[in-house]
Amino acid sequence: MTRYAHIQAWLDDVAADLKALRQDIHAHPELGFEEQRTAALVARLLDEWGYEVHSGIGRTGVVGVLRNGDALRSLGLRADMDALPIIEATGLTYSSCHTGRMHACGHDGHTAMLLGAARYLAATRNFEGTLNLIFQPAEEGQGGAEAMLADGLLERFPCEALYGMHNMPGLEAGHLCFREGSLMASQDLLDVVIEGVGGHGSMPHLTADPLVAAASAVMALQTVVGRNVDPQQAAVVTVGALQAGEAANVIPQSALLRLSLRALDAKVREQVLERVQAIIHSQAESYGCRASIVHRPAYPVLVNSNAETAFARWVGEELIGAEQVLEAPTVMGSEDFAWMLQRCPGSYLFIGNGAGADRPMVHNPGYDFNDDILVRGAAYWAALTEAWFQAPPATSPTSATAA
Repeated sequence: MTRYAHIQAWLDDVAADLKALRQDIHAHPELGFEEQRTAALVARLLDEWGYEVHSGIGRTGVVGVLRNGDALRSLGLRADMDALPIIEATGLTYSSCHTGRMHACGHDGHTAMLLGAARYLAATRNFEGTLNLIFQPAEEGQGGAEAMLADGLLERFPCEALYGMHNMPGLEAGHLCFREGSLMASQDLLDVVIEGVGGHGSMPHLTADPLVAAASAVMALQTVVGRNVDPQQAAVVTVGALQAGEAANVIPQSALLRLSLRALDAKVREQVLERVQAIIHSQAESYGCRASIVHRPAYPVLVNSNAETAFARWVGEELIGAEQVLEAPTVMGSEDFAWMLQRCPGSYLFIGNGAGADRPMVHNPGYDFNDDILVRGAAYWAALTEAWFQAPPATSPTSATAA
């Protein structure tokens, strides 16, 4: 028996409710900033359980506030709500009702897990302080975290620390992964237009071919990571699109490139961005063309603060045992919770969604969140909350155990 067995037992009794809730959200997916039904469902449940509910934060975000006792401490837990523009191919009885929209990243499960914890914490109130439950819209590239922050999220709902969790296919179901420091990569998006001089394909000497310049730039960009970045650092330069021309006998006037750049260190991020832009401009000029670049910074590096992460790991070990708590690998994917962690200390963790061929990776038409981990995820949030308000993260595990 662990110190948190009471949480597990309480949530086991409502496991069927959590499963039904998750599958209902899965069947009604909504894209970023369109989460009207999901947000209304979240708000209604939080209100029924006694939370102070604030809707419309960051357009469609919801925050539930639960205060208990006179303690001035505060904590924020965050889940994302949006789906993806993917046609579902699971064949499940609760498949998406909306063609072209699908919960292919597990945000339905993230929302259900946090709601499970919300229900338990409202019923038991085994803490003193202010708990802020943040249900975020538009995580999938539309800037939901930034929108909530711009709406005064942390000014209106101050938090000493913020925590978020994401499921991880390929990891044993229910296992928890933590990592101090950089966990997920930054992302910068570049739209590049290379302007040349178009003309007839039979008279290339009268043109400045932007397609050749673009192709040369694509190849030259492959050297950035291999020859400019410290081999002990991580970075990715991806050219995801090269569009130019319509006919075989026409040299186009312009070529379009779309790039994404990723790094796990802020200085490496700056270095890669600078080098990529320099290569694009020089390659274009070498072919008599000119390049214009529109840079859209999408995500910073997601950096977990050390004390908050160590505390979160300790809670995981107390909940499920050290053998099921692992060191998380760094991930070159990006996550907009990084914006929140730039403003407030905290940590982002992974929960295993299950290993094997029946558990496809996220963003796959065959993906589905594993309902068997709903109670585990909800129990973790509840245990973290109770532990947080009993002992600060700076407290050593030995002292926290004695608390």
